[in-house]
Amino acid sequence: MESIFHEKQEGSLCAQHCLNNLLQGEYFSPVELSSIAQQLDEEERMRMAEGGVQTEEYRTFLQQPSGNMDDSGFFSIRVRHSKAVQCSISVHIFSSCRHGQTEYLGIFTCICVWAVSF
Repeated sequence: MESIFHEKQEGSLCAQHCLNNLLQGEYFSPVELSSIAQQLDEEERMRMAEGGVQTEEYRTFLQQPSGNMDDSGFFSIRVRHSKAVQCSISVHIFSSCRHGQTEYLGIFTCICVWAVSF
């Protein structure tokens, strides 16, 4: 390898930078990751509808913003994982429990803790 590709951090586009740095090239854009997030949102909506579209839970769910992306450039772990799987990358998420909450170590900001196999 002649040089190491590193995409400079811009805004909150950690997911894009994480995947591009992992794959060593400019492969993913916010537009592509947004499309995946929208697909995941639709899948979640359909699953919630299975419990009944007249339920309070479903109506509350529809009023909430997407958990898979926001206007700042944030993309959820599910978006990152979905894209990695599409690229035939095996991703293993390491977690720990601190103060009664599950915390995903480093997954939001770096790829160092990803055990990756091609």
